[in-house]
Amino acid sequence: MSQADEAREVLRVERTFDASADEVFEAWTSVEVLKRWFHAEPEWETPFAEVDLRVGGRVRITMRDPEVGAEHGGSGEYTLIDPPRRLSFTWLWDRDDESKKQLIELEFIDRGNATTVVLTDSGLTKEDVESHRHGWEGCFDNLETALAV
Repeated sequence: MSQADEAREVLRVERTFDASADEVFEAWTSVEVLKRWFHAEPEWETPFAEVDLRVGGRVRITMRDPEVGAEHGGSGEYTLIDPPRRLSFTWLWDRDDESKKQLIELEFIDRGNATTVVLTDSGLTKEDVESHRHGWEGCFDNLETALAV
């Protein structure tokens, strides 16, 4: 293991949503639903989402801050698809090089009328952990709103 690998951090975010595991899983895999919530701030938008839902298939998201017009895009490859229990994909922001590739692992825990999502984001640098925590918490806030519709 290299020093760079040893320096990588893992972020875990957990949230329970008032929706079935099937609905929450679909929110992570449907282009239409992703566009409604996959952005870090409530006033942002997601003008582009692409999903090729198969192991080895690509996922791509572009979120936009309409106030300044800045776009933040990234993409990855699905590594595990087990509906509606688990989903994993690699992730790399367009602005980053391969050394910053992350692995996003999601577990969907069925609680009857609710679903707990446990997100594990590994491969982060120490400097990126808090900004990613803020981003994921913002995404989860937006997802909660999208699921309530």
